[in-house]
Amino acid sequence: MRESVEDRHTRILRLVRERESVRVSELAAALGISVETARRDVTALAEVGRVRRLHGSVAWPTAPLNARDARLVRQLPTPIPSGPVLGMVVPTANYFYRSVIRGARDAATAAGARLLVGITEYRPDQDATRIRNMVEAGAHGLLLTPCWNIGGPTERDAAQLAEARIPTVLVERQIPLGLPGADLDRVASDHAGGAALAVHHLAGLGHRRIALLSRFTHTWPHIRRGYRAAVGALGLPDDDITVPETRPGHFDAFERLADVLLELIRSGDVRAAIVHTDTDATNLFQRLLAQAVRVPRDFALVCYNDELAGLTDTPLTSVSPANHAVGETAVKLLLRRLEDPEVERSTIEWLPRLVIRQSCGVSPTAA
Repeated sequence: MRESVEDRHTRILRLVRERESVRVSELAAALGISVETARRDVTALAEVGRVRRLHGSVAWPTAPLNARDARLVRQLPTPIPSGPVLGMVVPTANYFYRSVIRGARDAATAAGARLLVGITEYRPDQDATRIRNMVEAGAHGLLLTPCWNIGGPTERDAAQLAEARIPTVLVERQIPLGLPGADLDRVASDHAGGAALAVHHLAGLGHRRIALLSRFTHTWPHIRRGYRAAVGALGLPDDDITVPETRPGHFDAFERLADVLLELIRSGDVRAAIVHTDTDATNLFQRLLAQAVRVPRDFALVCYNDELAGLTDTPLTSVSPANHAVGETAVKLLLRRLEDPEVERSTIEWLPRLVIRQSCGVSPTAA
């Protein structure tokens, strides 16, 4: 199986941590990847503070600098923030969360705050460790995206979160009413609203059967809720073919569901679909081409997320969550809480944008 970007980033971080500093060309050779890929990965990791990039080399953030690099760092115009220290714990620094982290970092920098980022790699056992590390590092407040089950936290999960005892903002997560921490400040994307936008767009083009195919992630329950609300309001059948899996995000399971969708397409019953994620929509697009199904002439496709949607041969219409705004808002909520611990609690949701591209084409009756 082809190595994922996240797995490759994990290998890069492991090697950089072991050596403390390594040239990008040597990093590429050690990992068996191209220099261009290594450079792109290092840039992405440096943008979220996981490594330090310096003139052709990459270093662990806490590694001592040689005399030349130390001199160059001193010449940089950006001063070290002297304001509050904010700790951010997220499952990954890739894909969806990369823009969330950038938004948080931009807001922290603008406010003169320092942002520390910890990655759990979707390992629930790492949540408490990363939180503890942030507190011990002097964080005054936390931005948290815990690795709870997709159905939400248990009472033990919620109680464990409350043990941090410092101001906390939940990012893309929610604690159900009745559990400890249900009143925490929270900011998220309105994924249900985003899915409804996609349904209404396809229905407006004349489609009366709209399939939903989603990877089993924390976003899926919200997408499903918005999809079902929209098809119900429009009097359309529920063609959600997603099946929850015991292993969230499992690739083989998604491929089986893609086969189910292809059968619906061949039967002529379904000529439009919403696919989460845009990576999966891109792969599905290639499979459709191999089956001589033309997009958009034979089939309309809307994807959820907008990281890769515009890069396919036929650019994909997408639901684009406001990831940067989510990160930015989370920092502002936390700074507000730090300034006034008694301020009213806030829940903020950002409605995604529908980015219209070529993959929906014309009304099915006009093809």
